[in-house]
Amino acid sequence: MSRLQHFQTRLTSLIARKAPVRIAHLAGRKPIASITFDDFPKNAWTAGGPILARHGMRGTYYTAGGFCGRTVNGTVFYDADDLKALAAAGHEIACHGFGHQPTPTLSATALAADSERNREFLRPFLNGKAPDSYAFPYGRVSLRTKRYMAPRFTNVRGVHPGVNVGRIDLAQLNTISLEARVWNEAYIEAAIQRVLRENGWLVLYTHDVSDDPSPYGSTPRMLDWALGRVAAAGIDVLPMREALPVALAL
Repeated sequence: MSRLQHFQTRLTSLIARKAPVRIAHLAGRKPIASITFDDFPKNAWTAGGPILARHGMRGTYYTAGGFCGRTVNGTVFYDADDLKALAAAGHEIACHGFGHQPTPTLSATALAADSERNREFLRPFLNGKAPDSYAFPYGRVSLRTKRYMAPRFTNVRGVHPGVNVGRIDLAQLNTISLEARVWNEAYIEAAIQRVLRENGWLVLYTHDVSDDPSPYGSTPRMLDWALGRVAAAGIDVLPMREALPVALAL
């Protein structure tokens, strides 16, 4: 990506983030948290799933249908049996675009086709229903694509760092990264404490889970530590679709 393209990408994202599309107000009755996995690599389930189970937690797995059963650039992704198993365990299967393409690069027609293709791919694993939750691939978003996704899902997640407190945008929820490339225990702990004080919604995210993770993944120890700190704070952890009505007191 050239310097100009990088600048344009950042400007597009900034405009989208500064333009709320679906405003909501957290009820502020209790803190809530969610743990989410993007794409998702197979070990996010085979290694990450047991860690969640040990803490008595369920997560949200943002699924790109085009990755099913494939190995891409050395990353082994989930397969249909993994989807069935995590759904049976009560985890949420969510939408991440079929082709895992940055949404601002897609025309309106291509964006609609990709989104619908992934929704149809996921339906058999959701008892025929459409997914409730969506996350932008690579966290790339424009105002156009934000407006497109907002009415099609109950909640939409980005990758902008921060916690969700008070007035929030359900078309681009904030997150706290557990990725190795930005791992910072003090920052994560501060986010937990703020959500605890302000009865906000903490959304954690990562990708792969292994002893030798990618820069975008976490080690089992990192994931276990973060979830342990949330548990120690007494914050309930629920999949995105279940955390939303709790956060809004619907």
